[in-house]
Amino acid sequence: MFHTLPTRYTRIAVVLHWLIALLMVANVVMGLLAEHLPDDWVRPVIDTHKSIGITVLGLALLRLLWRVAHPPPPLPCGYARWERIAAHTAHGLLYGLMIALPLSGWMHDSAWKDAATHPMQLFGLVGWPRIGFIMAIEPGLRESLHTLFGTVHTSLGYVLYALLALHIGAALKHQWLDREPELQRMSM
Repeated sequence: MFHTLPTRYTRIAVVLHWLIALLMVANVVMGLLAEHLPDDWVRPVIDTHKSIGITVLGLALLRLLWRVAHPPPPLPCGYARWERIAAHTAHGLLYGLMIALPLSGWMHDSAWKDAATHPMQLFGLVGWPRIGFIMAIEPGLRESLHTLFGTVHTSLGYVLYALLALHIGAALKHQWLDREPELQRMSM
C-alpha cells in the first residue's frame, strides 16, 4: 500500500497562515500611520501594534512547531528548480521575519527611556513584561540601544514589505499565469 502526498496545507496551518497574515498587515498599517495620527491616538495605536506583534510572535512559533509535526505539501511538479529554491528561501526568510520583527520591536520597547513608568499591557488586558536585562542597562547606553533596535525593527519591516510583495506576486503568478492550483493549497 502506498500513500499519496497531500496537495493542501492542514486546516490548522491554513488558519495560522491567514491569521498571521492579517495581523501582520494590520501591524504594517498601524506602524506606517502612527506618526500621522493625532497625538491622542498615537499611544493607543502603538500599544495595539505592540500587542499584535507579540501575538504574531506566539502564533509564528506555534506555526513552526505545527510545521515540524505536519510537513507542508510538496510544491507542484511544474515549478522550475530556481522557483523551488526561491520559494523555500522566501518562506525561510518570512518565518525569520515573523520572529525577528516582534523580537526587535520588543527589544526597542524595552530600551525605551519611559518603559519603567509605562507598563506594557497585552491588548490592555494582561501585563506583558519588558526584557529585563535591557531595562537594567545604564540609561545612556539604553537610549542608544533604543535607537539601534528601532532602526533594526524599521529595516526588517522594509524587508518584510518586499518579501510579502514577492510572496503574493509569486502565488498569483503560479495561480493565474501557470494555472497551478496555488491558492487552493492554502485554502480550507
